[in-house]
Amino acid sequence: MSTAQGVPFLKGHGTENDFVIIPDPEGEWQPTAAQVRLLCDRRAGIGGDGLLRVVRSAADPEAAELAGEAEWFMDYRNADGSVAEMCGNGVRVFAHYLYRAGFVGEGGVAVATRAGVRRVRLGKDAGEVTVAMGRAELPEEPGVRVRVGEREWPAHKVGMGNPHAVAFVDDLAQAGPLTEPPVVEPAAAYPEGVNVEFVVDRGPRHVALRVHERGSGETRSCGTGACAVMVAAARRDGADPVRDGSTATYTVDVPGGRLVISEFPDGTVEMTGPAVLVAEGALDAEWLAAAR
Repeated sequence: MSTAQGVPFLKGHGTENDFVIIPDPEGEWQPTAAQVRLLCDRRAGIGGDGLLRVVRSAADPEAAELAGEAEWFMDYRNADGSVAEMCGNGVRVFAHYLYRAGFVGEGGVAVATRAGVRRVRLGKDAGEVTVAMGRAELPEEPGVRVRVGEREWPAHKVGMGNPHAVAFVDDLAQAGPLTEPPVVEPAAAYPEGVNVEFVVDRGPRHVALRVHERGSGETRSCGTGACAVMVAAARRDGADPVRDGSTATYTVDVPGGRLVISEFPDGTVEMTGPAVLVAEGALDAEWLAAAR
């Protein structure tokens, strides 16, 4: 992975949910939590909400069984070094990188993730990317609540390959500064932690959110969170494409931009939004290796 010039990296974002990208096609590097934290540090490192390691599925034990379906595995790590199942904005940026590097052309590409294979459609020059996000899971678990300070709201439990608690509020400012994770109860509902979305209405089938991501804090966008919000809003509004037979499409505004989310009669959810690569260079290999 390392060259005479250092360790190659890129920086990219999807609606300002930003990532450090490390190309590692042959699976030569397994990042430690300390290395991920350093890379994502906005003062001591490159800075990002997470790390995307680009590796061939066959070269990584976690994804080898998916190699027949998807050549490439998105090894995603949160900014705190923890391993994550999936990242919706990340997979768009990941696919854009594959196109930029010449590994795929315009059209479709399958990407392996810890939440399964995600199908991605690349538009012209890969700047606008659509991802098939799979089906939402809405387990019936009454009594889930989100609390910030003295305020408390009921929450919808939604799974998008990773866990979400969606709370509808009157004003996004009610979420507070989100410097600490909101309290979600009962804790047993989310044994591996949770991403929390606060949502307001902007118009018919148009919502806006703020999000506290597990392992990253408040971010400018969360793709899986936007999908979870769309599904929760649709059910609140009485729309259920599987039951109704009609596609539901919502516009979801995030602090970093806008996403369009659709749920289809077969239950699958699709997300469309931008993907941007902003820089590339080389990391000092000794600096990275010395991370503690």
